[in-house]
Amino acid sequence: MHNEVIFYDTLRQGLWVAVVISIPILTVALLAGLTVGLFQALTSIQEMTLTFVPKLAAIVAVFWVTMGFMTTTLVSFFQDRLIPLIIGG
Repeated sequence: MHNEVIFYDTLRQGLWVAVVISIPILTVALLAGLTVGLFQALTSIQEMTLTFVPKLAAIVAVFWVTMGFMTTTLVSFFQDRLIPLIIGG
């Protein structure tokens, strides 16, 4: 019973870390998609690259800006939670 509790708690924390790390990128992708979609609706321009390139650029920019936060969060999760479990502590 004790091992199952540790497993599910670690799984829950890992999923929460994944959500926290992905929020900035997903938020910017959503906002960029809404902005480009609104622009296309207002101007009647239906170019496929117009939807892809701005979203990709925004995602890459946000990824580059938040890379330090993502790395710190993941390293903290591994050091505080996973490595002690692997060692047996």
